[in-house]
Amino acid sequence: MTGKINISWLSKPENQDYAAAMSYLSLLYDKKTTAKLVGQLKGAAVTEFKAKDIFRASTLPLLGIANSHVLRDKKKIFLKKKLSPILLVRDSQNGKVVIADGYHRMCAVYYYDEDAIIPCQII
Repeated sequence: MTGKINISWLSKPENQDYAAAMSYLSLLYDKKTTAKLVGQLKGAAVTEFKAKDIFRASTLPLLGIANSHVLRDKKKIFLKKKLSPILLVRDSQNGKVVIADGYHRMCAVYYYDEDAIIPCQII
């Protein structure tokens, strides 16, 4: 980790984030379920969790800074550009959280501060 830095966030996810979530979730769920989940995400309030807690709940590995998308988001953070909140789906059957969109942003943020507060929509 490179040290704490102030990370700027948009007040709500961008439209393209929902399209990305739709694409990813369609790999996990059928078309009807995916559409329902994305609809619920669009209506969900933005809340906050620590980066390290989201990683633990998702059970995903931290991507390396050599990943081009992580590097791009790390540069955005350094340049104080606002990031889009991430989209999360609770998978209670498997006891984890699915990062429907924002995995690369999460990794970039984690490199700066694992205790960073991440705005997200979660259902």
